[in-house]
Amino acid sequence: MSGKEGFQFDQKQLPSYIDHTLLKADATSSAVQKLCEEAMEYGFYSVCVNGVWVPFCKKALAGSSVGISVVCGFPLGASDPAVKAYEAAKAVEAGASEIDMVLQVGQLLEGNEDAVREDIRGVVKAVEGRAIVKVIFETGFLNEQQKITACRLSEEAGAHYVKTSTGFGAGGALVEDIRLMRANVSASIGVKASGAVRDLETALNMIEAGATRLGTSSGVAIMKGTSSSSSY
Repeated sequence: MSGKEGFQFDQKQLPSYIDHTLLKADATSSAVQKLCEEAMEYGFYSVCVNGVWVPFCKKALAGSSVGISVVCGFPLGASDPAVKAYEAAKAVEAGASEIDMVLQVGQLLEGNEDAVREDIRGVVKAVEGRAIVKVIFETGFLNEQQKITACRLSEEAGAHYVKTSTGFGAGGALVEDIRLMRANVSASIGVKASGAVRDLETALNMIEAGATRLGTSSGVAIMKGTSSSSSY
């Protein structure tokens, strides 16, 4: 099917782009159970949760093809690097196959490239060969050059994806950011749009711009062609 003129996308592929997300502090086991059931029903790529829910999700998703993505250093990115790496490793040991880590935003704003690179590299090494790593930029805090720098540092550190936002910071995914990020990483690096991807039109616009994964708590609404008021 076509989104904008000239853009061809088979919407049957859409579920495989979606990380079905629940990251609220007040998430309960019943809400996480529902998240997992929806992910299995629609065939989403993964559920994206906080680390404490990994064992629960592993059990709820048993026998399905749905993966488990876990946020790390979330949502501020300001954890000690050793703690962040440990958090990632523990999540993978519990059953996560993907780690969505928040980079050190303050260090990036100050231009401390070595600190940002090594923070990412520590997480990559902690889960090497066992999980992929997505690096969350929190693009709403960054100017264009800082976003480009974050792309370069993420790739230098061995990350597998670059990602726009936590959904808890300033702003969310923007089409122009997806285009910029896609243009500034190698073809082997994925680009994840997250934050304010709430409806089908937005999802298709992000994919057209170069997103290879969508982080959203509105996956069901997107599949139904409706919209959601969720912030993530």
